[in-house]
Amino acid sequence: MSLHAPRALPSTTRRVPALLRSCHPEPAVAVTVLITALAVAAGRGAAGSAAVAAAVLAGQLSVGWCNDAVDARRDTISGRCDKPVATGELPPRAAATAAGTALGLCVPLSLLSGVAAGVAHLGMVAMGWAYNLVLKHTVFSPLPYAVAFGSLPAFVTLGLPSPSWPVWWAVAAGALLGVGAHLVNALPDIEDDLGTGVRGLPQRLGRETCRWLAPCGMLTAVGVLIAGPPGAVGGLSEALAALAGAVAIAGTAVPAGVRSRWPFRAAIVVAGIAVAQLVLRGSDIA
Repeated sequence: MSLHAPRALPSTTRRVPALLRSCHPEPAVAVTVLITALAVAAGRGAAGSAAVAAAVLAGQLSVGWCNDAVDARRDTISGRCDKPVATGELPPRAAATAAGTALGLCVPLSLLSGVAAGVAHLGMVAMGWAYNLVLKHTVFSPLPYAVAFGSLPAFVTLGLPSPSWPVWWAVAAGALLGVGAHLVNALPDIEDDLGTGVRGLPQRLGRETCRWLAPCGMLTAVGVLIAGPPGAVGGLSEALAALAGAVAIAGTAVPAGVRSRWPFRAAIVVAGIAVAQLVLRGSDIA
C-alpha cells in the first residue's frame, strides 16, 4: 500500500481566511449591524432592511480591502502582523481584486433601495475610497468620515415608501461620530504613520490632542441626539449618555507606544449607543 502526501489546498481556498481578516471585519460588521437596525426602526421593513444590510456590507468590504491593498508597502515597513497583506499571506493584487469585486456588487445592491438612496450610499462608499487613495495623507482626512457617516441616515430615509431627507440632528450626529471614529482609529498608529509619510489631521495634531479630542467629538454626537429631537429627555437617554461618556473616555486610555484596537472598539460601542438612541426615536429621523 503506497502512502501519498496530502493534497495541497487550492490557493483560492487558502486565501479565504486571509481575505476575511483583511477586510477590516470589526468595523465592517459593526457598521452593517448598526445601519440595519436603524433601517428597521425607521420602517424600511424586512426586505428593505435586508437590502440595506447587503449594500452596506458590500461597501464596507470594498473599502476595507482597498485600504489594505493601498497600504501594503507601508504596513510591511511598519511590521503590521495583523495585516495579511503585510505578512505575505495575501498578495496585494488579491486584496485589490476583492475590493473591486465588492465595489461592483455594491452598485446594484445600493440601487435596490431606489435611485436617490442608492446614490447617497454610493457617495458614502466613494468617500471611503477617496480617503484610502488620497485624503488620508492630507489635513482633510476627517472629511470622508464626516461625509460618509453623515450620509448613512439619508440612505435609510431616502429608501422609505415616502422618501425624505433625514432630520438635521441625525446627519450632524453621524458626521461627528465619523470624525471621532477617524481620530480613535488613527490613535494607536500615529508614530508608524508619521514614519511612513502619512500626514493626515490626526498625525498633525499628535497623540495627546487626539486622545482628548476624539471622546469630545463622540460625546458631542450623543449630546446632539439627546438635545436635537423634540420632546422631553427620558431617563433611558440620560443613562445611555452617561454610559457613552464612560466608554468614550476609557477608549482613549492607551499608553503611548502601545498598539491597541481598544480605542476603535470603544468608538464602535459609543456609535452603538448613539444608534440605540436613534432606534428609540424610530421614524423620527425622517
